[in-house]
Amino acid sequence: MHPKPPLTIGIAGGSGSGKTTVAQEILNRVGTDRIAYLQHDSYYKDRAGLPPAQRAKVNFDHPHSLETELLIQHIVALRQMQKIQVPIYDFSTDRRTDRTQTVEPRGVILVEGILIYVEPSLRDLFDIKLFVDTDADVRFIRRLQRDITERGRTTESVIKQYQSTVRPMHLEFVEPSKRYADVIIPEGGFNTAALDMVVARIKSLLDQ
Repeated sequence: MHPKPPLTIGIAGGSGSGKTTVAQEILNRVGTDRIAYLQHDSYYKDRAGLPPAQRAKVNFDHPHSLETELLIQHIVALRQMQKIQVPIYDFSTDRRTDRTQTVEPRGVILVEGILIYVEPSLRDLFDIKLFVDTDADVRFIRRLQRDITERGRTTESVIKQYQSTVRPMHLEFVEPSKRYADVIIPEGGFNTAALDMVVARIKSLLDQ
């Protein structure tokens, strides 16, 4: 008998919706030793060849800004029980570093990202598709706090980026992709009932 392929789960939602909180809850409650965790943000295309002024103009919220083909290859490799080398991206300089992180195959592949349901060839890899649905004002406040404290951005630059690309790309790509979700989780990691249901389902599928 061939071993059962890993259970592949997607977590999508707008920037600042609480996707990472949901992912961490699943990791904590199912077990990090049972999950290979990938973030679509790691797969931003390397813009090292662009001058800083041009890098600042890149629309990082458009699907074309990400090397989704590599993410697909990595998920397929993990499903075939092969380890992968995930790129490490530096958000303070908007460049991909020359370092990678080794991710070993596990019984669950957990993938997080705002645009993971936009590309059909990526979307079709998920056995379970979750969407974290959070009000726009809450998402913006969280993004503002994160980008200032973790990514060295200024308040002015965060607001400008939100108005010019984040909000329009959310309306064009992220929000419409919600229709592909199997489960919609309002308020993300604070929704204990939804998380209990999701974790119970994952454990049940793993134990079968």
